[in-house]
Amino acid sequence: MPNHDVILCRCEDVTVRDIHDAIDEGYYTLEEIKRVTRVGMGPCQGRTCLMLILRELSVLTDQPIESLLPDTYRPPTKSVSFDLFGGHPKQGGGAHGF
Repeated sequence: MPNHDVILCRCEDVTVRDIHDAIDEGYYTLEEIKRVTRVGMGPCQGRTCLMLILRELSVLTDQPIESLLPDTYRPPTKSVSFDLFGGHPKQGGGAHGF
């Protein structure tokens, strides 16, 4: 029997119990579980927890992990610096400093 207090998603503090409860409530896809628990929506975007969540979902719903993988990933799939989105404002240019 798994320890239900083990945290699977550190960013959103989601435990094994939270995943089991979501499945017991009728949520059987990764997208549904993400929506009700916020798993995979933290700073790591699921890089550390996705496979753990999929494993639990696979075992509890008796589905292969391959069939549970999301169809698409929404960007950003990796962390990026805000500097890449526009850089630093320039001094003395225009009304907005650009």
